[in-house]
Amino acid sequence: MNKLTTEELHRLNIDQYRQAEKIPLVVVLDNVRSQHNIGAVFRTADAFRLERVLLCGICSCPPNNEIHKTALGAEESVSWAYYASTTEAVKALKEQGYTIVSVEQVHNSISLPDIQSCFDSNHKYALILGHEVFGVAQDVVDMSDACVEIPQYGTKHSLNVSVAAGIVIYAFRQLLTR
Repeated sequence: MNKLTTEELHRLNIDQYRQAEKIPLVVVLDNVRSQHNIGAVFRTADAFRLERVLLCGICSCPPNNEIHKTALGAEESVSWAYYASTTEAVKALKEQGYTIVSVEQVHNSISLPDIQSCFDSNHKYALILGHEVFGVAQDVVDMSDACVEIPQYGTKHSLNVSVAAGIVIYAFRQLLTR
């Protein structure tokens, strides 16, 4: 087996990407402090062609060298906006008709493998991922239409924000493109 060349991968350039159809999925970062996590989320958003990323609270914003290190330019292709508070972003998304889904361990959360039976592929979704230590803020959880939890089987009770984002974004992409 030989690795594919860049030409064989048929990647879009930034202008083509901006014009391309996106899946109806927005990622909201609720006070994520790590610029590396933010950059990795941009890169994942680009890979799965999401509508946009919303950066809230203490999140750093592009242009930023630390974000760029992991985004590798995806911060230039993916649409993004900044909100001073996550609740402000959630209110705006609700007004735009998005179903708000926090990625958080709560009572009655939906296990990620069960999303196919709980969500409608004809809706628009916003996924909220929280602070590396504190998770999604309780007031944001309270505003959410649902919470999704990634099943875990080890001794730790959480995943890195960018890892969790990749897992959940992939699952929602499968739901929204079926």
